[in-house]
Amino acid sequence: MKFPARALLVLSLVGLPLAAQTTTTATEDQTDTSAAPPQLYGQLTGDLYTAPSGTYQIPVPVLPQLGGTVSDTANTVTFDDDFTTHISIFAFPLSRELKWEYDTRGTKDFLAWFFTNIVMADFAKRFPGASMEDNGLFLPKYQDGSLLVYMLLPGGSYFANQAMILPPPKPLVAKRGNILFVKYGMIFVVSTELTERVTEHLIFNKTPAEEDQILRQRLTAIVDKMRFIKPATEAKD
Repeated sequence: MKFPARALLVLSLVGLPLAAQTTTTATEDQTDTSAAPPQLYGQLTGDLYTAPSGTYQIPVPVLPQLGGTVSDTANTVTFDDDFTTHISIFAFPLSRELKWEYDTRGTKDFLAWFFTNIVMADFAKRFPGASMEDNGLFLPKYQDGSLLVYMLLPGGSYFANQAMILPPPKPLVAKRGNILFVKYGMIFVVSTELTERVTEHLIFNKTPAEEDQILRQRLTAIVDKMRFIKPATEAKD
């Protein structure tokens, strides 16, 4: 079954591509250093972020002292700082079409299908030469079934301007790790960049397997900090 064009449009409007979720920078208003931060769709109470949908909360994983910022849309939140962190959390309710795909394919195949046809396809349009590594891993017991996927994005690093010492002779290839799972009728895609691959490209010599392990640990650490809230309608069932 092909993914409905209307649903594809909705996904692109409300949160994809994940890499495109960026923060407001000082260059947008260089004359007013006291400008208020951008309006959030979700709620920020102290260091706790609550998604607009109310389906999850997470302690903010960046510090203002390091340039940490939070930006969001109705379905995606992005946490960035000036040095090491670029994290996106995408959460979208399963539409009737998505629910059909999920029930028909099962968790593992649905997550692989969603990432390949929706998430990866969008990144490939934005970053020519983008590819998905073929070492994805399904974790049947983590979050009732989750999928780890890694992708390479030529010229797609959030930290390209911090490349070590001299600009590289050609665009650096960023690596992002992604973990996908379904929770309370929502599909989640949590994504983070392996920053050192770009900022320390002259001395960062990890093997692909070592890179994957680093990203896996960071992704599960993010998810482990999330608190998922069952919708009231589902809680009554």
